Amino acid sequence: MFKINLMTRKTLFALLVVVIALAAFPVAGVAAMEGEPPQVDPARLEASYDKLVDWYNKQSEWMGKADTTVAKTQSMIDKATARGLDASAVQSALNTFAALYPDARVYNQQAGAILSTHAGFDDSGNVTDPAAAIETLRSLQAALKAGYDTMGGENHAGVALRQAVKAFLDANRPK
Repeated sequence: MFKINLMTRKTLFALLVVVIALAAFPVAGVAAMEGEPPQVDPARLEASYDKLVDWYNKQSEWMGKADTTVAKTQSMIDKATARGLDASAVQSALNTFAALYPDARVYNQQAGAILSTHAGFDDSGNVTDPAAAIETLRSLQAALKAGYDTMGGENHAGVALRQAVKAFLDANRPK
């Protein structure tokens, strides 16, 4: 057992020495400074564009349903409070959702404007100018991510609202 442990240590030490030695050579930095910038595969740009267009479409569809969701949830809260039920958790989640939603919609509209100009891409999503296409992809991704992050990112306000409604309904179902 001790020999295996000693052998492992020696192997790791040798590997560490090799990594440090290789890190001393600035191979990638020199290659990047020489000549023209590396070519970007148009197929990868087109695939990224398609994914971002899909993300925009899903986000827009969700945004289109948000107004109805707010109205229906508020109606449910009003009916529940009229019956004497405590819907404060749902109201709090709805208030958070309703407060964040207008800002997220602005970012979604910015993404729509970027898509309408689609600089660097033709109407079919094919690359016409790689540099402009890269900039379009960066701007589009930033706008879509800002909209997503505005609504709470991973702790999404829509998810929190749905969970609050579900917990309320589960707690107040007739037995």
